[in-house]
Amino acid sequence: MTDTTSSSGLDCTEAVAAATAAAAEVDRDARFPHEAVEAMRGAGLLSASLPTELGGRSSSITALADVARRLGAACSSAGMVFAMHHTQALSLRFHAATGPIADLTRHIAETEALLASSTTEITTGGDTGSSTCAVEPDGDGVRLEKNAPVISYGAYADYICATARRSPDSPPTDQVLVVCPRDDTELEQTSQWNTLGFRGTCSPGFLLRARTIPDHVVPVDYATISSHTMLPSSHTLWGSVWLGIADAAVDKARAQVRSAARRTPGQTPPQAAKLADLLVIHQRFESSVATEIRRYEQFLASGEAEPTIGFAIAMNNLKLNTSLAVVDVVTGALALTGINGYREDHAASMGRLLRDAYGPQVMVSNDRIRANNAKLVLAYRGRA
Repeated sequence: MTDTTSSSGLDCTEAVAAATAAAAEVDRDARFPHEAVEAMRGAGLLSASLPTELGGRSSSITALADVARRLGAACSSAGMVFAMHHTQALSLRFHAATGPIADLTRHIAETEALLASSTTEITTGGDTGSSTCAVEPDGDGVRLEKNAPVISYGAYADYICATARRSPDSPPTDQVLVVCPRDDTELEQTSQWNTLGFRGTCSPGFLLRARTIPDHVVPVDYATISSHTMLPSSHTLWGSVWLGIADAAVDKARAQVRSAARRTPGQTPPQAAKLADLLVIHQRFESSVATEIRRYEQFLASGEAEPTIGFAIAMNNLKLNTSLAVVDVVTGALALTGINGYREDHAASMGRLLRDAYGPQVMVSNDRIRANNAKLVLAYRGRA
């Protein structure tokens, strides 16, 4: 995947180059991939998914996934920042493009602002469908205090989109999304970020305190935002980043097998058959991501407000399958690269890719998603 202009015209050449150049340092130092993000900003990639009428490009999920994949191959952390940003940006595109909040969405597009999210809370055990904290009236504004176990790149974001109960009297599942500007928000770091992989996402815990205006509360219940936009966009874009990790691993394995072939002209090295087997797994991975991107595009084109149960199960299964497939591809590639892939000081090193490949299974725990699927299948009657 050397062409860095997507089929929709989103040119990520500079962003991919910046991500590639800094990937090793970002991983080693667990630092934010600021070079890649600045290149995204310079290319207009951060506003790409926002509506055209508000200054964005209304880019398709297919186009965004293509960029996410290319960035994921270059630097997993940079790819995840891009994917997580657009999960929030798409939420604004579909649910905050009209009414008073549209001014905020327009400003975010014009300034190429970086969006982070805060959907988990210490007291809810990782359940994004419920909140303990609440939006509280405060004079002519609203305030929010949330104890979040993780906020990915929260210290570097221009806005943090935080979930909370609609009011202090609301039940835990009656949630809204509050767009908290940096200038209106105080972050008190409560934990460190020293992880195996995705180190550059810089996702420690924070106590978030925000006071902002009521117009920054998205006027749609969070359950709708989640089912229509946040869940399917995160799973399709995350899966695309993880596919990029697999691409990078396959490229390293292919280079090692070709090197072995050059040492024995006229003979097919035994590793070639294993590479062919690995490509079967990789192509199946690629096809599964493409299938679910098409499914999501078709849902958006239908204009339906609520997805079906079958759609929700399919999106959950995409996350489950891709989070496992990326490990299968990277470990298979490591077996082909041998000792060179095991060395951290070799061009064929699989260290960063291998560590990043294990992150997807715990990013929204697979066990939690399986438990959600178990509830869904009881009501599922086989309709798409």
